[in-house]
Formats: sequence, structure tokens, C-alpha cells
Amino acid sequence: MITAKARAVDGPDQSFRTAEIVRRDLDTQDVLIEIKYAGICHSDIHTAHGEWGEVNYPLVPGHEIAGIVTDVGSEVTKYKVGDRVGVGCMVDSCGDCVNCRKGEEQYCLKGNIPTYAGVDKYGEPTQGGYSSHIVVTEDFVVRIPDNIELDAAAPLLCAGITTYSPLRRWEAAPGKKVAVVGMGGLGHMAVQIAHAMGAEVTVLSQSLKKKDDGLQLGADSYYATSDPETFEKLAGSFDLIINTVSASLNMDAYFSLLTLDGTLVNVGAPGEPLSLHVMSLIGHRRSFAGSMIGGIRETQEMLDFCAEHNIAPKIEVISADEIDEAYKRVLVSDVKYRFVIDTSTM
Repeated sequence: MITAKARAVDGPDQSFRTAEIVRRDLDTQDVLIEIKYAGICHSDIHTAHGEWGEVNYPLVPGHEIAGIVTDVGSEVTKYKVGDRVGVGCMVDSCGDCVNCRKGEEQYCLKGNIPTYAGVDKYGEPTQGGYSSHIVVTEDFVVRIPDNIELDAAAPLLCAGITTYSPLRRWEAAPGKKVAVVGMGGLGHMAVQIAHAMGAEVTVLSQSLKKKDDGLQLGADSYYATSDPETFEKLAGSFDLIINTVSASLNMDAYFSLLTLDGTLVNVGAPGEPLSLHVMSLIGHRRSFAGSMIGGIRETQEMLDFCAEHNIAPKIEVISADEIDEAYKRVLVSDVKYRFVIDTSTM
């Protein structure tokens, strides 16, 4: 067995502590990764705080993982020692259901195995990237292009693919008008990706305090949703809206911004149910959809796309001792735009 240094939390109201966790010995198709950087996702906070259901503590979060291959199983063909690789939100799936066969492992009908807070095929709890090493089957590892720095690559494994997938699925492209709700960790990635796809991009944020950043990252326009005139001025404007915020919104107001046949896609996951009037959809044949990360093939496609277009998240690198403070800052939106843990500080 392989011992890894980690940061773990023992309960919803507990602080992170130093820990040692055990990683399994390599199976024939496994890859051992020395983790260099791990991003902090809002999902980590929801899970660590027990807001998304029962959690088996102690918990090591982290599903934005970038590192170096240090060993491989006897049948591994995709990777070799020294390769720059990443691991995202899942580490396995059944591989047999119709969705897995389509390369949509995130929608595995038997349930994919999450990188942390799950149970793997060996019956052991999964622990995430706030650690020095991880063992993952090669089919759930992706290659990080050479021109993306490892610290910047980490958030792409969740924030990047979470926004890339719906933008690709609903065909953000030249001639399309796309709005991004929220200018946080997900939103600032959606702006860059939609711009690179050729769409006309508008940011809808609660205030204008990040307007300069949004325009610099590729937005064509930027509006404050706290101003009622925004919804009057932009009524019927957008072919596609990507909602990145994890909060309860007046959905009918946002539906009013869609064109005929427009679609609003939720990638943010609020803890409480959302309310809407069906007539907001029926009236202009609008659609309300959801999207969850992406499959492994699409995640590699996203990384290659970001490398080609020089897209990277804006990050603040922190030490492992700063995780608790980083969580507090995320909750008050005091980060531009993603915290990344330097795991050498474990």
C-alpha cells in the first residue's frame, strides 16, 4: 500500500488537519500520480460541510488534480513515468452502460465513482486531491498539454469542463449570443471559452465590480442583475444562457432574456429547489436544461482546446495550511478566481 500526505476534515464544522491516507497498490491498469496542485471547487465546500447529504468522515476533498506520473501498472498503455496528467471529478464508472459506451461516463447509469466521497470498485472510500499522491485507472486520467502550467491546469479539470461541455453541446459559435450568469470560478472560464468559440458574450453579474476583468477575458458586454433595467433592456436577447451560480435566482426573469428557442443551462447547483412558471418556457419555446461536467474524452478535448486558444483560469496559489481561510473567502466571493493548493506544502 502507498501512504500519502493529506489534509482531511472530520466533520461539517471542523477545520482541516494534517493526515496520512493509504492509496491502493497499483492494479494492472492503474497510474500512480504525484499530485502537484489541487484546485478548490465550491463543490468541495458543500461536501466538506455536509450540505449535499451524508458524508463518511474523515474526508479528503479535491477533484481538480494536476500532477506527474510516477509509476504505472503492468498493462498501462496510455501513460508513462514523467507524463503531465490530470484527474477530474470521477475516477471510474461501469464502462458497460449505454452512456459509458458513448463516452459520457459522468452520466453512468450505475453511477460513476467520484474522486472523493465515493466508494471504489474495491469497496474502499475514495479520497481526493488535497493529498500528495493518488492512484487512478488509466482510462480516467487525462493528459495536460505542455503549454498549460500545472497550477493553472488544475481548475480546468472541473471549472473548465463544466463550462466547456454545455457551450459545445448547445453550439456556442459565431452568430450566437451567449450570456454567462456569475463571474466566479466557473463564470470566468465560461467567458473565455465562449469567446474562443466565436460567440458574442455577455456577463450577467450581481454588480459591476468585476466588469474590467470580464471584458479583458473576452466578454463583449457586462451588466448588473441588481439593476431592474438590465432585464428590460436585454429581454429576448440570448440564444444560450449558462447559469454558473449556486444560489436561488428568479428563474422567470432569466428565461425572459432568451430568444425564441433559446436555452438556459444550469451548471451551478443550489442546495434548495428552484421555482419557475412554465409559461416562461412555453411562451417562446424556450428550454431549461442542466449539465454536469463532461466525459473523459470531452475533458481531453477541452484541455486541448484551452491549450490551442491560450485559455487558463485566473488563480491564487495557497499552501495547505490556508485551506480553511480559502473556504471562508470563497463563501464571500473573495477570490479571483480559483484557489489552487500547492501540494508540496502538505
